[in-house]
Amino acid sequence: MDITWIAIETTLAVFSIVGIGFFLRRRNIITTEIAQGLMNIAINVLFPCLILDKMLGSKVLTQPLVVISAAGMGFCTIMIGYGLCYLVGPLVGLQRGSGRRTFAVSSGLQNFGFVAIPLLAAFFPSEESMAVLFTHNVGVDVALWTVGLMLLSGTKKPSWQLLMKGPIIAVFFGLLLANIDAGSWMPNVISTILGDLGACTVPVCLLITGSTFSDLVGKEKFRMKVAAGSIIMRLAVLPLIMLSLARFLPISTELKQVMVIQASLPAAVTTIILSRYYGGQPGVAIQVVIATTLAALITMPLIITLGIQWLGL
Repeated sequence: MDITWIAIETTLAVFSIVGIGFFLRRRNIITTEIAQGLMNIAINVLFPCLILDKMLGSKVLTQPLVVISAAGMGFCTIMIGYGLCYLVGPLVGLQRGSGRRTFAVSSGLQNFGFVAIPLLAAFFPSEESMAVLFTHNVGVDVALWTVGLMLLSGTKKPSWQLLMKGPIIAVFFGLLLANIDAGSWMPNVISTILGDLGACTVPVCLLITGSTFSDLVGKEKFRMKVAAGSIIMRLAVLPLIMLSLARFLPISTELKQVMVIQASLPAAVTTIILSRYYGGQPGVAIQVVIATTLAALITMPLIITLGIQWLGL
């Protein structure tokens, strides 16, 4: 099947589930309490199970260079995004204190987790690629929970305690298990439990994402400059940089595959919540997330198709 058509189909499938979550929230089938409960289950149970399921039998994760390059690439690309988007802030009418730092964090951080998983599975359906994705995301998480929160809150001291979350702990545990070849001797019942619970992660999280959008739409005054600036940075400039790094740096094929998917993603919904709790400007984050998500319906298939062709994947 043509790569472009696969990209379109996969993108529509992902956003259709998000749309169902949006509808269920509007009908009050997913209430605020239900959404919070589902998110807690997803973060603390389902997502760790998915990570362990995909990492247990991974051979590529026994190579230290692959692990370091994946996590390092995740961290460095987010730092590049933060820096460039911070510089662009004044061009879209944002200064420090009026949303410049929030624009930097929200535009500089892609929706690296839940949306990336089904896309990667559709285009590169190997356990090794998925394992590298989770390792890559550790670097992204470090950038988010240290530098990202420092930008949002205006503090100069990172909060390392925030990194002690279920998914990150699961990645480190998964790396340990992969290096002792746990996949070959672990009882089938444990593998089945991890697989069954892990399979619930993506649809549940996409439904929650849709319900979150339902709560946000129409809450903030629309600013064309902010929306346009975020689309240009998140869906044009940063993808070009990420794909260029993937093409010219000596990294593994699996990491190149991860980079193609990451380059195509819109802004992360997480930044809206974080900007509320850590002194940012949630109105700016809302506009960035909604604008880039809507635009990604068109740009995502294009970026994935062009990325696969350019990198020869």
